[in-house]
Formats: sequence, C-alpha cells, structure tokens
Amino acid sequence: MKPLSIKKKILLLILAVIGIVAASALALTYYLYQHLYIDKQIDSLSLQGEKLAEVYHKHGKDTYFTDRIKWANDSSQANIIFTDDPMELSSGIPFDTNTNENLITFKERQELLQGETVVLIREHPQFHQDILGIAIPVFSNKDDLSGTIFLSMPLSDVYEPFVQIRLTLGLSILFIMLLIFFIGYKSSNKIVRTINQMKEIAMEMESGDFSKRMTVTKKGDELNQLSRSFNKLSSSLEKVEQHRRGFLANVSHELRTPLSYMKGYAEGIEEGVIEQKKGMQIIQDEATRLSRLVHDLLDLAQLEGDSYPLTKEPIVFAQLIHDVLDQVEFIASQKGISLKRSLEEDCITYGDSDRLQQVVRNLLDNAIHYTPHGKSILIELHVDHHTAELRVKDEGNGIPKEDLPHVSERFYRVNKARTRKDGGSGLGLAIVYQIVKKHNGTFDIQSDPGRGTTAVIQLPNASYHENFPTQ
Repeated sequence: MKPLSIKKKILLLILAVIGIVAASALALTYYLYQHLYIDKQIDSLSLQGEKLAEVYHKHGKDTYFTDRIKWANDSSQANIIFTDDPMELSSGIPFDTNTNENLITFKERQELLQGETVVLIREHPQFHQDILGIAIPVFSNKDDLSGTIFLSMPLSDVYEPFVQIRLTLGLSILFIMLLIFFIGYKSSNKIVRTINQMKEIAMEMESGDFSKRMTVTKKGDELNQLSRSFNKLSSSLEKVEQHRRGFLANVSHELRTPLSYMKGYAEGIEEGVIEQKKGMQIIQDEATRLSRLVHDLLDLAQLEGDSYPLTKEPIVFAQLIHDVLDQVEFIASQKGISLKRSLEEDCITYGDSDRLQQVVRNLLDNAIHYTPHGKSILIELHVDHHTAELRVKDEGNGIPKEDLPHVSERFYRVNKARTRKDGGSGLGLAIVYQIVKKHNGTFDIQSDPGRGTTAVIQLPNASYHENFPTQ
C-alpha cells in the first residue's frame, strides 16, 4: 500500500478537525435546546401550574379560579385546562378528539394519583404535532385527587424562538469551519512547499552542490525559522566542503613537491647526471621537510579534537620565552635580524610547557622568515590583571587587510604563488591558534601593509588557574 503524502495527511487532519468541530457544534446546539431552553419552558409552565394550584386550594373551583384559568390562557402561549377527572386526559378528553389514543399513559395517571407532577413531550393524538405538556395534580383537604391542571404548548412554539439562535450559531460554526479549512489548506500548502524545497536542496547536497538556499520571507513563523536554520546548515556545509577540497588540494600540493624532488634526484643519482653527495643532501632536506609537514598535520588533527591531552602546570612564562629565543637567535643573526626583549620576569601562566614552547617557536619562525635583513623583532610580555599578554612584532611587509581573518587557517598563505622560497607549510599559525584555544586564551594578528605585523597571544595568569584544571 502506497503511503499517504504529507499534504494528504494534513488535509485529512484538517477534515478531522472540521468534523470534530461540526459534531461538537451539533452537540452544543442540542444541549442548548434540550437542557437549557426546553427546561426553561418546563420550569415556566410548572410555576404557572403551581400558582393556579394554590388559587384552587384557597378558592376551590369557583368563578375566581375559572377566571384565573381564562386569564392565564389569554396572557401566555400555553394552553391551560382544568379537569376534575384525570381519566379525561387518558382518553383524550377534553380536546374533543375522536381518536382512541390516550394523551397520557396509564402509568402517568398513576403518578398523578400519587401526587407527582407529570412532564411529557409527545405527539398530540388529535392535532398530530409534538407538544410539551405538564400535568399538575390538585388535592382536596382530604388528600383526595380533586382534579388536574394541564398546561401544554406545541413544540413548534418552543422551537421557533430558538431558530434564530440556531441559525446564528450555525452560521458562526460554518464560518469557523471554512476559516479552519482555509487557514489549514493554506498552511498545508506552505508546509508541503517548504518540505519539497528542502528535499530538492538535500538531493542537490547529496550530489555535492551546497550552493542552493531555501526561500525565506520576512514573516517570523516557525517555517521561516526552519528555513533560515536550514540555510545556515547549507552555508556551513558549503564552507566545510570548500575547506575539505582546499585541504585536499593543499595536502596534495605539499606532499607532491618534496616527493617529486626526492624521486627526481634519486633518478639523477642513479643515472649519474647528478653528483651523489649533492643529490643525497637535497633528498635528505626534502625528506626532513616532508616529515615536518606530516608531523604538523598530525599535530593539527589532534589539536582540533576534543580529547587531546595537555599536561598543565604552573610555568614561568618569561623563562620559557627566553629559552626559545636562545634557540632561534643564531638563525636570526644569520639574517642580520636583532631580537629585542621586554619581558616581565615574574609572569607565571598555567599550561603545557611543550605546547607553549611550540607556540612561541612558531611565532618567532614566522617573524624571522618575513622580516627583511637588518631589521628587528620585538618580543614583549606583560601582565594585565589576570591576563598574560605576549606580543611578537616584526618589521616585515605586513599583511593585507582582506587576508588577516584567514591567516590562522590551514595552508593559508598571503602569497598564493606557493613558491618554495616563500616557505612553510601554512600550518604554523593554525597550530598556534589551536594550542592557544586549548589553553583558554586568544590569538590575534594585527598588521599594517608596509609597517610590519604583530602577533598577540593572551593567556590566563597563574593566579586564575583554578578555572583551568589539568587535563
């Protein structure tokens, strides 16, 4: 059996709601008619009959009582009679009927004899129309049944005032049902359109196209909120796909270059066209570069995970920076670059010593690489309240403004030419960003083209370390 579509399910639901509303309306109409309006008429007739019974008890069947019966008949919609013999009601008398059918039943006559008021709704044997009747027994002083006051009125008279109410109620209910159907049908079409559009976009996503977006209006209903969320998801997936493709292209490029050099020089040595010593040195250099690239990739993959372990402990941050500066000072001196230090020696932070050394080393390698011969690099460390701030400022060419938001992305290079001369793998700052993030710090790059670049690291000072327990 073919499953129902969402549109058909919604329409069936709407029809079910309309059916429930219609049934409820009918039940309400019946309740108002039967239990409110008719009951009110019964109470009104009963009250009239009881007052006439009181008059009978005081005056008996005299002229005053007869006048009161006549006056009650003239002033109300009810037909009121008094009979000395309840059997007359049983036989249809005093309505002068030739039928053999009884107006009241034997059982009801017995109830009258026992002093009970009888209420009846049935077809009149003579007039062939439904009537509402109330028979009230009247007793003499000796507790003998003296007669019966019978008040009756055609149900059509009871029903007629209620017609307008039922008509108004019916029109209101019909309007409500049409409104429910219109709103439901319109909403169902919108829901189905939204779902179908999502389905089409999802199919495009399966084929690798994440560029499609949902149509969003200015209305702030749930469907538009869902569409906006879906568009955000599509946009995120599109960025992820772009990064994935870029990452694969970058990795392929970075791996292909050293492997090509190693293969080429190995073949050259084998064929005798390249001096063995020179060729082996280049192969070793490329192998070292390849090893460093793989190591950086593994580091970055681990750092981007949530379970990477860090051994955190109090660290004299200034001393850690001094150690790294001593390691790179020879490389800087070869380029004629001077390293200027301004460090607060009592600065203590809380973190993983090896990883923080990696951060400082990457920043200094970057600064040395892009600083021209004869220039200087300023390394500053200051403590502001609970924050230790490290600034590494070079005097290089700087970074264009449009490239600044992307410099900490994997494989991102300001120089898109990707020459070997322009250096590293493009992973150094991405690793810095992840390590600093793991230490609950911030990493920022500030630069003016032609005036140099400043890398800013902010880490919690050791006095605040209780918020960052050892992992």
